[in-house]
Parts: sequence; C-alpha cells; structure tokens
Amino acid sequence: MDAVDHINLDVDALEPCYEFYHETLGLELVRPPEEFQGDHAMFRAGDTIVTLAATGRAENWDDRGLDHPLDKAHLAFATDRENYESVVDRLGGQFPNQGPYDWGEFEGFYVLDPDGNLLEVVTYDPPDGERTRPLLTHDDVE
Repeated sequence: MDAVDHINLDVDALEPCYEFYHETLGLELVRPPEEFQGDHAMFRAGDTIVTLAATGRAENWDDRGLDHPLDKAHLAFATDRENYESVVDRLGGQFPNQGPYDWGEFEGFYVLDPDGNLLEVVTYDPPDGERTRPLLTHDDVE
C-alpha cells in the first residue's frame, strides 16, 4: 500500500457536517452534495479524499461518552501551526482532555464533528515563542 486514497465518514445530518468540514476545518470541496445521487459531499485533505455519507449510522458520541480521546477511533488532519491554533481556539471546550497533547514529533488536539465523529488536528510546527497552553501526554489522563 502506498497511501490512504479516501475515507468515508458516516453522518446523520449532512448539512451541519458539510459546513463543519468545509467552513470550520477549511477542507477543499471536491464534489458538493448536489453532484451525488445520495446525500454525500467530497473534500480533499492533502492527497486524501474525505467523503461524508449521510447513512444514519453516525456514532453520535458526545462529551459524556469520551473519557479519553484515544478510547475512540479517529481521523487525523495535519496542518500548519497557525491553522492548528485557530482550531484549538474555536473548538476548545467540547469535552475534557481534548488536549493539546505532546505526541513527541507533533502536537495534537481532538474535536468532535456535529455528528460525534472524533477528529484529531495535528501540527508538526513548533510554537512561535512560549506555549500559552500546557501540553498533555497520554499518561496525564486517567
């Protein structure tokens, strides 16, 4: 295998998820919902395609079901430091232990999309100056 070609995510409500992935995360739109026969939307994240499919089978997790982000499968997006900090600022406070996490070579922060799919946003860029937030590690969370 050379790479991940595409990922399909189940969602219950396409419209709020479409807005979240397009507007909040800033993924490039490849095919809007009106170009599909079913309720789908296709985005590009680097070389990988992310397709939202309104199947009615989304996991619908929320902060009550998530003690630690690594308790749940997730999709991770890599970005630069500026966009990473913007996501942390806009989406922090969704649930306890979101991060940011020190994963050695990179820093990661977890968020939930409108249908409860767990996402991680990571950056390999060091911060500009001193950190304004402490970094968690896997061992910091019980």
